[in-house]
Amino acid sequence: MIRSQRWKGAAFTVPFQLGFLFLFVVPIGYAVYQSLFHEQQSGLGLGGATKEFVGLDNYQHGLTDSAFMSSVLRVFLFSCVQIPVMLCISLVLALLLDAATARAANRFRILLLVPYMIPGVVAAIVWINLYSPRVGPLTSIGDVFGLAWDFFAPSMVWPSIGNLLTWHGIGYNMVILYSALQAVPRELFEAARLDGASELRIARSIKVPYVRGALVLTGLLSIIQMLQIFNEPALFRNVTPQTVDDAFTPIMIIYNEAFNANNYHYAAALSVLLALILGIASFLFYRFTSKEAD
Repeated sequence: MIRSQRWKGAAFTVPFQLGFLFLFVVPIGYAVYQSLFHEQQSGLGLGGATKEFVGLDNYQHGLTDSAFMSSVLRVFLFSCVQIPVMLCISLVLALLLDAATARAANRFRILLLVPYMIPGVVAAIVWINLYSPRVGPLTSIGDVFGLAWDFFAPSMVWPSIGNLLTWHGIGYNMVILYSALQAVPRELFEAARLDGASELRIARSIKVPYVRGALVLTGLLSIIQMLQIFNEPALFRNVTPQTVDDAFTPIMIIYNEAFNANNYHYAAALSVLLALILGIASFLFYRFTSKEAD
């Protein structure tokens, strides 16, 4: 009877297992398979192409590709600034909501979630128009205060994209942190107040340590999302191609290799390399934060 119940319980996971198999395992396996080959054009390129097994040559080329590795480093350095800023703002907002009344928290939580409900492409288009010196209001506001800023200049492109990503992502991370705060025993707050602790001291010494696990989770999700950034730089490239080129981010390079250069095998190898980089970065981040928690 126990074995029968186990099989019945496992049957509920079949839809997930099938989806995971066909939507994740099979595509990853096919990408690894494609990365081991290379298409060779015959003659002057007028004949048909032949597929040749090249082993790990595509991976070696990817590891020595200066454009790809530079894009990975560029996005990594950007993530080291943007992710902490976004998580700090999300944490402050979550703490403010936790300190507010339940009715006020529900209202402001919905308002803060509105940016996340907007599709990323739509949000990028909205902010590009806000940044525009011709139709956007930000340039005119800067002129009033004597600020001649150009949001599409080489020195301002990453801050402009970072502002967009922060505005779009703080609501989602705030909800996760706020949910973790709701699980903190309220008795600890009352005991701390009786001992004379201020609200700032309670937030720093009780609330923040309790949501450290949620901070690790949001940090992992942000790292995975950031190294795969594509929509925002691609739309910025349409406005300022002299600043944002085809090799601005790793995904843009993979996209151009696959759909513009028709080099699907090399694009598959770069995709696998990027997945490995994501896995290593997430593992190191988790190990580092776990040690800090201990």
